[in-house]
Amino acid sequence: MIKLNQNGIVPAIVQDHKTGEVLMMGWMTPESLERTLDSKEVWFYSRSRNDLWRKGETSGNSMNVISVVPDCDGDVLLIKVEPIGPVCHTGEKTCFYSMPINGVPKLKREDIGPGILQDLYSVIQDRKKSMNTGSYTVELFNEGVERIGQKVVEEAAETAIAAAVGKSDRLPEEIADLMYHTLVLVAASGINLNAVWETLASRRG
Repeated sequence: MIKLNQNGIVPAIVQDHKTGEVLMMGWMTPESLERTLDSKEVWFYSRSRNDLWRKGETSGNSMNVISVVPDCDGDVLLIKVEPIGPVCHTGEKTCFYSMPINGVPKLKREDIGPGILQDLYSVIQDRKKSMNTGSYTVELFNEGVERIGQKVVEEAAETAIAAAVGKSDRLPEEIADLMYHTLVLVAASGINLNAVWETLASRRG
């Protein structure tokens, strides 16, 4: 079984089947994995474009698939390939051509995506456990599930009104407020958030 992360994708490491050299890393969805297995060419998922792409579709430097193997936990794929031309978009043979890191480098967070919901829920769960005063989330927990539910209704109404009257500049904030209070309601109700994700996944298509 292949395990997808909270964004519905799985990391795939690409390796030259003859030399063992690691060529690149990309992300796959169930759809891109299916295309990879069917076509014997590597297909990835682009998080920035939210679309599938075939390696080499613009450069011509494709990769013929020899095998696809999951790791012991099923949450990483190893794809052994026969590369046709340089793999990296820079023209290098591999994407890992940079000098080795010496010391701790400056770290930059990637563009925020839907994974922030899981991060936010972890913070909410921490607030529920600590119940430290001075936190709005803790205030909500102290007021109880009924009050949190009322806040969800209020935020849903504000979101719908902002959309109905064309206040698109307000919508991101209103939607974020609705999502936040909904996550607090999930935590306060004691249900497993994964049950929500699984229900959403079942409604695809």
